[in-house]
Amino acid sequence: MQVNAEALEQTPLLDIQSLLFQYPRGSFQLKVPELKLSKGEKVAVIGPSGSGKTTLLNLIAGIYLPDHGSVQIDGQLISRLNDAARRDFRITRIGFVFQDFQLLDYLTIRDNILYPYRISRALKLDASVRQRVESLADNMGISDKLDRRIHSLSQGEKQRAAICRAMLTNPDLILADEATGNLDPDNKTHILDLLFQNVDQNDAGLLAVTHDHELLDRFDRVIDFNTFRSAS
Repeated sequence: MQVNAEALEQTPLLDIQSLLFQYPRGSFQLKVPELKLSKGEKVAVIGPSGSGKTTLLNLIAGIYLPDHGSVQIDGQLISRLNDAARRDFRITRIGFVFQDFQLLDYLTIRDNILYPYRISRALKLDASVRQRVESLADNMGISDKLDRRIHSLSQGEKQRAAICRAMLTNPDLILADEATGNLDPDNKTHILDLLFQNVDQNDAGLLAVTHDHELLDRFDRVIDFNTFRSAS
Protein backbone atom coordinates (compact mmCIF):
# COMPACT_ATOMS: atom_id res chain seq x y z
CA MET A 1 0.00 0.00 0.00
CA GLN A 2 1.48 3.35 -1.07
CA VAL A 3 0.66 6.81 0.23
CA ASN A 4 0.13 9.48 -2.39
CA ALA A 5 2.54 12.03 -0.90
CA GLU A 6 1.99 14.55 -3.68
CA ALA A 7 -1.77 14.53 -3.04
CA LEU A 8 -1.26 15.13 0.68
CA GLU A 9 0.67 18.36 -0.07
CA GLN A 10 -2.21 19.87 -2.02
CA THR A 11 -4.95 22.02 -0.54
CA PRO A 12 -7.26 19.38 0.93
CA LEU A 13 -10.62 18.61 -0.63
CA LEU A 14 -11.82 17.61 2.85
CA ASP A 15 -10.44 19.28 5.97
CA ILE A 16 -11.72 18.34 9.43
CA GLN A 17 -10.32 20.09 12.50
CA SER A 18 -11.04 19.49 16.21
CA LEU A 19 -14.38 17.85 15.48
CA LEU A 20 -16.59 16.92 18.41
CA PHE A 21 -20.08 15.46 18.15
CA GLN A 22 -22.41 13.93 20.70
CA TYR A 23 -25.97 12.69 20.24
CA PRO A 24 -28.54 14.54 22.40
CA ARG A 25 -29.30 11.35 24.28
CA GLY A 26 -26.70 8.80 25.29
CA SER A 27 -23.03 8.88 26.16
CA PHE A 28 -21.56 8.33 22.68
CA GLN A 29 -19.06 10.96 21.68
CA LEU A 30 -17.11 11.28 18.43
CA LYS A 31 -13.81 13.14 18.50
CA VAL A 32 -11.69 13.63 15.37
CA PRO A 33 -8.67 15.89 16.02
CA GLU A 34 -7.80 16.14 12.32
CA LEU A 35 -8.65 14.45 9.06
CA LYS A 36 -7.70 15.58 5.57
CA LEU A 37 -8.35 14.14 2.14
CA SER A 38 -7.00 15.56 -1.11
CA LYS A 39 -8.40 15.54 -4.61
CA GLY A 40 -7.65 12.25 -6.31
CA GLU A 41 -7.23 10.36 -3.04
CA LYS A 42 -8.97 7.10 -2.19
CA VAL A 43 -9.04 6.59 1.57
CA ALA A 44 -10.47 3.65 3.51
CA VAL A 45 -11.86 3.99 7.02
CA ILE A 46 -11.82 0.98 9.34
CA GLY A 47 -12.74 0.40 12.96
CA PRO A 48 -15.08 -1.56 15.23
CA SER A 49 -18.84 -1.35 14.90
CA GLY A 50 -20.30 1.50 16.92
CA SER A 51 -17.12 3.58 16.84
CA GLY A 52 -18.72 6.40 14.84
CA LYS A 53 -17.69 5.76 11.23
CA THR A 54 -21.18 6.28 9.81
CA THR A 55 -21.67 9.28 12.10
CA LEU A 56 -18.52 10.80 10.64
CA LEU A 57 -19.85 10.42 7.08
CA ASN A 58 -23.10 12.09 8.13
CA LEU A 59 -21.14 15.00 9.60
CA ILE A 60 -19.09 15.38 6.43
CA ALA A 61 -22.27 15.38 4.34
CA GLY A 62 -23.88 18.03 6.53
CA ILE A 63 -26.69 15.72 7.63
CA TYR A 64 -25.42 16.25 11.18
CA LEU A 65 -23.64 19.36 12.46
CA PRO A 66 -20.68 19.18 14.87
CA ASP A 67 -20.93 20.50 18.40
CA HIS A 68 -17.41 21.83 18.05
CA GLY A 69 -14.77 22.08 15.35
CA SER A 70 -15.06 22.39 11.60
CA VAL A 71 -15.77 20.39 8.46
CA GLN A 72 -14.68 22.04 5.21
CA ILE A 73 -15.16 20.67 1.72
CA ASP A 74 -13.22 22.45 -1.00
CA GLY A 75 -12.95 25.46 1.29
CA GLN A 76 -16.66 25.58 2.16
CA LEU A 77 -17.38 25.47 5.88
CA ILE A 78 -20.40 23.18 6.00
CA SER A 79 -21.79 24.47 9.31
CA ARG A 80 -22.17 27.98 7.88
CA LEU A 81 -24.75 26.79 5.35
CA ASN A 82 -28.44 26.75 6.22
CA ASP A 83 -30.48 23.55 5.85
CA ALA A 84 -31.48 24.17 2.21
CA ALA A 85 -27.98 25.21 1.17
CA ARG A 86 -26.46 22.16 2.88
CA ARG A 87 -28.89 19.91 1.04
CA ASP A 88 -28.08 21.50 -2.33
CA PHE A 89 -24.35 21.27 -1.57
CA ARG A 90 -24.71 17.62 -0.64
CA ILE A 91 -26.77 16.79 -3.72
CA THR A 92 -24.49 18.58 -6.19
CA ARG A 93 -21.03 18.04 -4.70
CA ILE A 94 -21.22 14.81 -2.65
CA GLY A 95 -22.08 11.28 -3.73
CA PHE A 96 -23.26 9.33 -0.68
CA VAL A 97 -23.59 5.54 -0.78
CA PHE A 98 -25.67 4.81 2.32
CA GLN A 99 -25.23 1.54 4.19
CA ASP A 100 -28.99 0.95 4.12
CA PHE A 101 -29.21 2.15 0.47
CA GLN A 102 -32.08 4.62 1.13
CA LEU A 103 -33.91 3.58 -2.02
CA LEU A 104 -37.64 4.32 -2.29
CA ASP A 105 -39.92 1.32 -2.72
CA TYR A 106 -42.54 3.16 -4.78
CA LEU A 107 -40.05 4.26 -7.46
CA THR A 108 -38.44 2.26 -10.23
CA ILE A 109 -34.70 1.70 -10.15
CA ARG A 110 -34.31 4.34 -12.86
CA ASP A 111 -36.21 6.93 -10.84
CA ASN A 112 -34.30 6.03 -7.67
CA ILE A 113 -31.04 6.72 -9.50
CA LEU A 114 -32.47 9.99 -10.87
CA TYR A 115 -33.85 11.01 -7.47
CA PRO A 116 -31.29 13.80 -6.77
CA TYR A 117 -32.51 15.55 -9.91
CA ARG A 118 -36.14 15.32 -8.75
CA ILE A 119 -35.64 17.01 -5.40
CA SER A 120 -33.24 19.88 -6.14
CA ARG A 121 -33.41 22.82 -8.52
CA ALA A 122 -29.62 22.97 -8.31
CA LEU A 123 -29.49 20.09 -10.81
CA LYS A 124 -30.87 20.09 -14.35
CA LEU A 125 -32.32 16.87 -15.72
CA ASP A 126 -31.69 16.52 -19.45
CA ALA A 127 -31.00 13.87 -22.08
CA SER A 128 -27.33 13.59 -21.14
CA VAL A 129 -28.24 12.77 -17.53
CA ARG A 130 -30.69 10.10 -18.66
CA GLN A 131 -28.00 8.63 -20.89
CA ARG A 132 -25.58 8.58 -17.97
CA VAL A 133 -28.12 6.56 -15.98
CA GLU A 134 -28.16 4.00 -18.76
CA SER A 135 -24.36 3.91 -18.91
CA LEU A 136 -23.89 3.57 -15.14
CA ALA A 137 -26.54 0.87 -14.89
CA ASP A 138 -24.90 -1.03 -17.74
CA ASN A 139 -21.50 -0.85 -16.04
CA MET A 140 -23.10 -2.07 -12.81
CA GLY A 141 -24.88 -4.96 -14.54
CA ILE A 142 -28.39 -3.76 -13.72
CA SER A 143 -29.43 -2.14 -17.02
CA ASP A 144 -32.12 -4.79 -17.53
CA LYS A 145 -33.69 -3.88 -14.18
CA LEU A 146 -34.08 -0.11 -14.55
CA ASP A 147 -37.86 -0.26 -14.86
CA ARG A 148 -38.37 -2.65 -11.95
CA ARG A 149 -39.27 -1.73 -8.38
CA ILE A 150 -36.92 -2.14 -5.45
CA HIS A 151 -38.67 -5.19 -3.97
CA SER A 152 -37.70 -7.28 -7.01
CA LEU A 153 -33.93 -6.72 -6.54
CA SER A 154 -31.42 -8.69 -4.51
CA GLN A 155 -29.40 -6.92 -1.82
CA GLY A 156 -26.40 -6.77 -4.14
CA GLU A 157 -28.49 -5.25 -6.94
CA LYS A 158 -29.89 -2.64 -4.55
CA GLN A 159 -26.32 -1.84 -3.55
CA ARG A 160 -25.34 -1.27 -7.16
CA ALA A 161 -28.36 0.95 -7.77
CA ALA A 162 -27.38 3.06 -4.76
CA ILE A 163 -23.85 3.40 -6.12
CA CYS A 164 -25.22 4.50 -9.52
CA ARG A 165 -27.21 7.24 -7.78
CA ALA A 166 -24.14 8.40 -5.84
CA MET A 167 -22.02 8.65 -8.99
CA LEU A 168 -24.67 10.20 -11.24
CA THR A 169 -23.74 13.84 -10.56
CA ASN A 170 -19.97 13.26 -10.99
CA PRO A 171 -19.46 14.44 -7.39
CA ASP A 172 -16.32 16.03 -5.99
CA LEU A 173 -16.41 13.75 -2.95
CA ILE A 174 -17.78 10.22 -2.69
CA LEU A 175 -18.73 8.93 0.77
CA ALA A 176 -19.23 5.18 0.72
CA ASP A 177 -20.60 3.37 3.77
CA GLU A 178 -19.87 -0.33 3.22
CA ALA A 179 -20.38 0.07 -0.54
CA THR A 180 -19.14 -3.47 -1.27
CA GLY A 181 -20.71 -5.14 1.76
CA ASN A 182 -23.42 -7.07 -0.10
CA LEU A 183 -21.38 -8.09 -3.13
CA ASP A 184 -19.58 -11.26 -4.15
CA PRO A 185 -15.78 -11.09 -4.65
CA ASP A 186 -15.91 -10.49 -8.41
CA ASN A 187 -18.48 -7.71 -8.07
CA LYS A 188 -16.54 -6.13 -5.19
CA THR A 189 -13.51 -5.75 -7.42
CA HIS A 190 -15.59 -4.44 -10.31
CA ILE A 191 -17.49 -1.90 -8.19
CA LEU A 192 -14.29 -0.64 -6.58
CA ASP A 193 -12.78 -0.25 -10.07
CA LEU A 194 -15.76 1.91 -11.10
CA LEU A 195 -15.59 4.04 -7.95
CA PHE A 196 -11.86 4.59 -8.43
CA GLN A 197 -12.41 5.40 -12.12
CA ASN A 198 -15.00 8.02 -11.19
CA VAL A 199 -12.56 9.60 -8.71
CA ASP A 200 -9.76 9.71 -11.29
CA GLN A 201 -11.93 11.11 -14.08
CA ASN A 202 -13.35 13.92 -11.92
CA ASP A 203 -10.27 14.64 -9.78
CA ALA A 204 -12.55 13.82 -6.87
CA GLY A 205 -11.97 12.12 -3.54
CA LEU A 206 -13.25 8.89 -1.99
CA LEU A 207 -13.75 8.18 1.71
CA ALA A 208 -14.94 4.60 2.10
CA VAL A 209 -15.97 2.91 5.35
CA THR A 210 -15.29 -0.80 5.04
CA HIS A 211 -14.93 -3.97 7.08
CA ASP A 212 -13.44 -5.77 4.09
CA HIS A 213 -9.73 -5.78 4.90
CA GLU A 214 -8.93 -7.70 1.72
CA LEU A 215 -9.56 -4.49 -0.24
CA LEU A 216 -7.38 -2.18 1.85
CA ASP A 217 -4.23 -2.54 -0.26
CA ARG A 218 -6.04 -0.88 -3.15
CA PHE A 219 -6.52 2.40 -1.27
CA ASP A 220 -3.99 5.22 -0.98
CA ARG A 221 -4.43 5.40 2.77
CA VAL A 222 -6.23 3.61 5.58
CA ILE A 223 -7.60 5.50 8.59
CA ASP A 224 -8.13 3.39 11.70
CA PHE A 225 -10.76 4.81 14.07
CA ASN A 226 -8.78 3.42 17.00
CA THR A 227 -6.29 6.22 16.27
CA PHE A 228 -8.96 8.81 17.13
CA ARG A 229 -9.82 6.96 20.33
CA SER A 230 -6.20 6.99 21.52
CA ALA A 231 -5.87 10.69 20.64
CA SER A 232 -9.00 11.78 22.51
